[in-house]
Amino acid sequence: MKRNMIVFDGECNLCNGVVGWLLKFAPKDLFQMVAFQSPLGQELLHTNNLPTQQLETVILFDEEGQHTHSDGFLRILSKIPKWQLIGAILSYVPKVIRDNIYFLAAKNRVKWFGKSQTCAVSL
Repeated sequence: MKRNMIVFDGECNLCNGVVGWLLKFAPKDLFQMVAFQSPLGQELLHTNNLPTQQLETVILFDEEGQHTHSDGFLRILSKIPKWQLIGAILSYVPKVIRDNIYFLAAKNRVKWFGKSQTCAVSL
């Protein structure tokens, strides 16, 4: 794998917003964004024995494996130079608290932010 791959829900407005933010703040070519609905997204999920019908978490695939939920998000932040400190500070919040907040947002993301017919990146 050449770079960090982020698999996300391409129909979720919150997910698309985060991808747009990453495209703005992350160094160019640091991440490859992959919608789970795309052929590559489906292949990554299938190859890693992850559900292919619905995605409840962002997934980062990097040199150390796959990272999901709040750990995945913090690991993404840790790779962006200007956001490393914030990621480090947030990592001191106990995982159970971080993941409960993450699960709450994931469960309600479509209700709170809506669903999109288009993806932030090409499928």
